[in-house]
Amino acid sequence: MSTIFIGKDTDGTTQVLRLDKANQHGVVAGATGTGKTVTLQILSEGFSKAGVPVFAADVKGDLSGISQAGSAEHKLHDKLLSRAEKIGLDDYSYDAMPTVFWDLHGEKGHPVRTTITELGPMLLSRLMDLTDTQEGIMNIAFDVAEDNEWPMVDLKDLKAALTHISEQRDMLMLDYGNITTQSVGAIIRNLLILEREGADEFFGEPAVKLSDLMRVSESGKGFVNILAADKLINTPRLYSTFLLWLMSELFEELPEVGNPDKPTMAFFFDEAHLVFDESPKALVDKITQVARLIRSKGVSIWFVTQNPADIPDDVLGQIGNRIQHALRGYTPKEQKAIRASAEAFRPNPAFDTEEIITELGIGEALVSTLDEKGRPQFVGQTLIRPPASRLGPATTQERKAVMDESPVKGVYDEMVDRESAYEILKEKRAKALKAEEKADAEKVKAATQKKTSSARKKTTTKSRSRRKSSVRKGVEAGAREMAYEIGRRVAGPTAGRLLRGILGSMMRR
Repeated sequence: MSTIFIGKDTDGTTQVLRLDKANQHGVVAGATGTGKTVTLQILSEGFSKAGVPVFAADVKGDLSGISQAGSAEHKLHDKLLSRAEKIGLDDYSYDAMPTVFWDLHGEKGHPVRTTITELGPMLLSRLMDLTDTQEGIMNIAFDVAEDNEWPMVDLKDLKAALTHISEQRDMLMLDYGNITTQSVGAIIRNLLILEREGADEFFGEPAVKLSDLMRVSESGKGFVNILAADKLINTPRLYSTFLLWLMSELFEELPEVGNPDKPTMAFFFDEAHLVFDESPKALVDKITQVARLIRSKGVSIWFVTQNPADIPDDVLGQIGNRIQHALRGYTPKEQKAIRASAEAFRPNPAFDTEEIITELGIGEALVSTLDEKGRPQFVGQTLIRPPASRLGPATTQERKAVMDESPVKGVYDEMVDRESAYEILKEKRAKALKAEEKADAEKVKAATQKKTSSARKKTTTKSRSRRKSSVRKGVEAGAREMAYEIGRRVAGPTAGRLLRGILGSMMRR
């Protein structure tokens, strides 16, 4: 039987975590400064030594010390040795775990990214807490992009697709359903908020591969993947969505293994209360669903928080292994939480669990894990073992040295911006604009030609009319002159009047 040594109870009972029951998930709870981070560290070490890859969010930066071996020069060296001797850890020695540092912002680790397509419309909608109508339009944007083979990589691709379906809604609604400009505008405004929170650094390529998070070293140790979350935690929705995306990817890509001898991966949610306090209900529901289903993939999920009451009951219901550090009960609400925490354990006849929770010292915890039949064992008051790796954070130089030796060095460090939906639609829009400008120019040209032709025709008609009028006037003048001449020469004025009358009537016809 493979186990992780957790510590020893005050009555001498050894507390271990059975690896074949670790996929029943766990919780590490306790007030600030009571030792939660150290417990997270020794569990991560235990999984790593057993060949299980670990992924952990490091909110305070302290967990980075797992990449460095402890040393006799450490200020707590004597206390660590004393604790090891007290709990009977005879083979205690210092050791570092193989580590890969990650950071969504690319500052304290390798950038970790995914694409808009891989996250999908459902998680995006939950991340932005969209209405049902807006989620429907988000799905339409994804469907249109997929039908036209427009890769959706980053936020600008999604905004371009949304703008396109808004502009072409009259034509697209026949095939995809109703599209309103108001809903599209609301989604784009939400995307701008995500952009300000740093999501534009999360979406892109190259996207992280799960295989790079599930490495095992040549010595057989599982790599510990540390996500720098000190900045990320300030945007809880993005933080929780990233962790949910990672769990979802594990669920979708890993094969069914049932109840394996050891987990395929251990996953730690640090400061889990921030996730559940700030996330939309739909996102919490999704986390609960994935936590329940991912057991069959052999993934062990651990929630690290200040108080178990911070975690929704539906999530707590999935947890079989519990480590509870001290809680303080100064207010009625805190006292109620202590009572609830105590009642979650299988009672130990030797002590009052509710009373002990408030009396635990730093590095002590109430521990109850599952036995060989999957039953919670009696809760024990346990002295937690000291870690083999360094207590406290790695320095900036040490972190850089680890990254320089990283198995993924150079793989994700530079973002690649290939042709995707944004570029395709930009080119499509440019071509349409050019065609429109050409059509307008041809219309103007045709109108100008028509106007010129009409002017020429009008000028020709006037010229012909002037020539005819001039000829007619010339004929009339000649006729009158002839009449006068004839009248003068012929005998008398009577003949002249007669001729003028005849010629006049001819000219009036």
